[in-house]
Amino acid sequence: MFQNVFLKCYNVRHFILLLVNVYLSVYSLVKGFYTLNLENYFISLFQNKHIGDDGAVIDGFVYSKDAFFENVHFKTSWMSYYQIASKSMFVNISDAIAMNATPKYALLSVAMPSCISKHEMKDLADGFKDVAAKFGIQIIGGDTISNIKLDITITIISTVQKPLLRNTAKVGEVIAYTGTLGKSAKDLKRLLSGGKIHKRSKFVDIQLRDTFVRNTQRFLTAGMDISDGLFSDLNKLSESSKIGYKFSRCIGKNIGCSGEEYEMLISFSPRDIKTLKRRALQSRTPLNIFARATRNRYINRCKSHHFKR
Repeated sequence: MFQNVFLKCYNVRHFILLLVNVYLSVYSLVKGFYTLNLENYFISLFQNKHIGDDGAVIDGFVYSKDAFFENVHFKTSWMSYYQIASKSMFVNISDAIAMNATPKYALLSVAMPSCISKHEMKDLADGFKDVAAKFGIQIIGGDTISNIKLDITITIISTVQKPLLRNTAKVGEVIAYTGTLGKSAKDLKRLLSGGKIHKRSKFVDIQLRDTFVRNTQRFLTAGMDISDGLFSDLNKLSESSKIGYKFSRCIGKNIGCSGEEYEMLISFSPRDIKTLKRRALQSRTPLNIFARATRNRYINRCKSHHFKR
């Protein structure tokens, strides 16, 4: 009887397609969960009290470091050498800004292909120096080496009085992000398909929220930059602060999974909503309130940007 009822609703072909779709969905979820946790596993091998935020806070200083590698984060056909160097600086400075720190010094490690020209070297140097000058940063040293491609690693040393951390969000607080998300992934897709993007594209011309953080830091309870995508970074905030979320609006994967946005993900008390909105307006920063912190568990819906299989 059950079989007869079932076949009235679905023919055999539709049933098989349904099983295949369920299998692929489960496989994708498990695979995504596994690859995402490879990074967490490796980091856990070095676990100590300084690890877990955008940088390590030690005796009034914040030490942060990020890699920017050719064929992983960019292709030289997408950007000029000046743009590559400037973006690598912005990416690293973003970590300091996200922690309410003031970047002071930079150490550069640059692995360059042996075929690079002096003109290209100068473009790289100008990119590093111009962004450093914008934030009052001194480039105090580093390392250079010959390589088969262009790989950049930067260490930023910052000062901080009241660091903005990931593990201090509380249940009941407001969760918000700054700016507009989704454009970076859209432009990346265009580049991967052989297209061109505007020189002011968010993918190459990052605008950090240093003024907003400086003007609102006394009201923020937790924060971090959105580098791996909103959903992935919500997962980091969730794990650090032991919270979940109740969303007040629907956010699609085209927005939530867009990486390299370098906007701010923040939490604050509901009583400070008007103040945050006013101060965001003063710094011309769009503020998007989309959730409340809860006790439930949060599950990230995006694939890992760092480990792919």
